[in-house]
Amino acid sequence: MLNSMRTLEMYLDAIWEQDYPHNMIDIVVADGGSTDGTIQKLQEYSDKNDICISIIDNPLKTAEAGKAVGVRAAMGEIILLLDSDNIIPEKNWITRMMQPFEDAQIVASEPIEFTYRKQDEPLNRYFAMMGLGDPLCMFTGNYDRYNAITKKWTTVQREEVDCGDYLSIRFRADMIPTIGANGFFMRRKELIENFEGDYLFDIDVLWELFKKDPELRVAKVKTGIVHLFCPDLKTFRRKQNRRIKDYLFFSDAKGRKYPWSKVGKGKIVLFALCCVTIIPLIIQMFIGYARKGDMAAWKYHFPICWITLWIYGIGTIQGLFKKEAADRSEWKQ
Repeated sequence: MLNSMRTLEMYLDAIWEQDYPHNMIDIVVADGGSTDGTIQKLQEYSDKNDICISIIDNPLKTAEAGKAVGVRAAMGEIILLLDSDNIIPEKNWITRMMQPFEDAQIVASEPIEFTYRKQDEPLNRYFAMMGLGDPLCMFTGNYDRYNAITKKWTTVQREEVDCGDYLSIRFRADMIPTIGANGFFMRRKELIENFEGDYLFDIDVLWELFKKDPELRVAKVKTGIVHLFCPDLKTFRRKQNRRIKDYLFFSDAKGRKYPWSKVGKGKIVLFALCCVTIIPLIIQMFIGYARKGDMAAWKYHFPICWITLWIYGIGTIQGLFKKEAADRSEWKQ
């Protein structure tokens, strides 16, 4: 968390309302130096509901650094990585997400979609229907939530078995989708053993793990998670700028392992051409509208794609001369 008052009460209430035994849940919050009342609210909530919330300092501020300190402080056999803009959508959610771990081969589980809610901002409804927070991923195909345009949750090659309430997935060793965030469960032992240093990049952990044991599997549970990603375009621009700066900075510092270069430059060029020619984006927008409705949300498809192209293009050019992590001094959720 970092200045998360916008979502904090909804976040905590959704955890507290779970039917999973509360005495089997430990809440560890990695805070990046909040100054908006987040810490005080956490302490008040803990006292009011008689629930233990451990607050740990995350001096490096980034989400990846927060995951690192939080995971190392957690004691449970299964760890849930739940970002501060994630709201659990149903009371039996943790119970359902934990069920696949009865299979010893399953090392992790995550929801198969983002939960669509009419009461959310149009932009967040758009991202829920897209199943991603970065439109480039739809073109590269390595997204990991159900997408209304493609009617798929990913295009990455995999072995998939329907187990009723979840899909049991075994990925090929050379590519996995962008799994590991927004309501992600993983066995603590494997998580701890597959990262080191001050930052935990979830997809890098899984990449290392699957290379060691390609028989391990991930469960995609047939439920969702609310992701209050961006209330407006200004926030989206800020987040995309942070994303490209951090990616270039940590890649240059040899801090990333997942082979993003294998995604394919041709698919990135296709994304750029679709943005420049406009027509493919309009077609995609109307496909999405025909399948899910809500034109007030789908109208954001064009500006979201263009903002991404512009921010990533400028960021990549600037990165040729200077690579630095994004400034989080004024960050808020």
